[in-house]
Amino acid sequence: MDAIEEFFEKDLFARENGIELLHVGKGVAGVRMAIREKHLNSHGTVHGGAIFSLADCAFALASNSHGVPAAAINAHISYMKAAKSGSLRAEAREFALNPRLATYTVEVTDDAGEKIAIFQGMAYRKTPPRG
Repeated sequence: MDAIEEFFEKDLFARENGIELLHVGKGVAGVRMAIREKHLNSHGTVHGGAIFSLADCAFALASNSHGVPAAAINAHISYMKAAKSGSLRAEAREFALNPRLATYTVEVTDDAGEKIAIFQGMAYRKTPPRG
């Protein structure tokens, strides 16, 4: 298991919410979550917090994929369509990268490929020690 997969395995929140790793590479990541009853809100649709958490997980994996510890300093999500059943997928892509900051876009889609939400995040990258 490589370091980023180990990083994901230590994410207890993701595991508790049924988020599974699909793929990860330099600046990209994909995760999936089967919609369960516990993910639904009072309207019977997936809670916005569950969608945000799924997108945030993909963001965390992509932003930490370079081997430099990174933490979110800003995140924004726009919801476009409600989801009720099946599964959701979040695909993160790196938009910009520099030694201290990196920005990412995450698309959340349903089983039919319909866009559910768009998430944008910025991560602070810890400066690696000089060797």
